[in-house]
Amino acid sequence: MQLTEKDGPNDGVTTVEELKNVVRQFVRERNWEKFHNPKNLAMSLAIEAAELMEHFQWRTLEESGEVIWEEENRALIAEELADCLAYALGIANVMNLDLSTALRSKMDRNALKYPVEKSAGKWQKPE
Repeated sequence: MQLTEKDGPNDGVTTVEELKNVVRQFVRERNWEKFHNPKNLAMSLAIEAAELMEHFQWRTLEESGEVIWEEENRALIAEELADCLAYALGIANVMNLDLSTALRSKMDRNALKYPVEKSAGKWQKPE
């Protein structure tokens, strides 16, 4: 199944469950379930995150902001980000996690930890 943005669903219509199913089907077709455990998937996610960071390594803040608009770099960065997402979805599949619930719950906790009146425009943790 090879769908590109122009060919099929995009972020506005694709559900998290559909994306989880894409990853699940890919893994199943290759008989990789035996390798896809939380430890291996978490390690793979960290490796892919490091590969994503490589696109920004040694660049100034200004250069980092510019590199994302260069077509070739943009495509490579999108691939690394997609790899990260695939492994995150894989972990959710293996652990049978509902990512929508997990994200909303985490954002609710973050809202308490970083109240707008103490956090807006600041990078430091509020006291």
